[in-house]
Amino acid sequence: MTDIFIATFGGICLIISLVTLPHEKVSSEGLTEIEISAQALEIYLQDKKDHKKYCPSKKWTQPSLEVYKEKLKSQLPEGCKDAL
Repeated sequence: MTDIFIATFGGICLIISLVTLPHEKVSSEGLTEIEISAQALEIYLQDKKDHKKYCPSKKWTQPSLEVYKEKLKSQLPEGCKDAL
């Protein structure tokens, strides 16, 4: 029961901070931290799908989401994108 309360409280605090805090620009492209995270997650998930669909035989360990946040581009292995 305590775990549910803590998780709920944490979620509420996160939502409140996202709604009430100004979104500071954090990149040269003028993206906020939330926008960068969302874009990185989208690319991460697309890479996961594309690797499975187009080049499953290529050995590849998907980088962490932090790498995607830094680069904001596909991290598929060389040659895999050629199939796209």
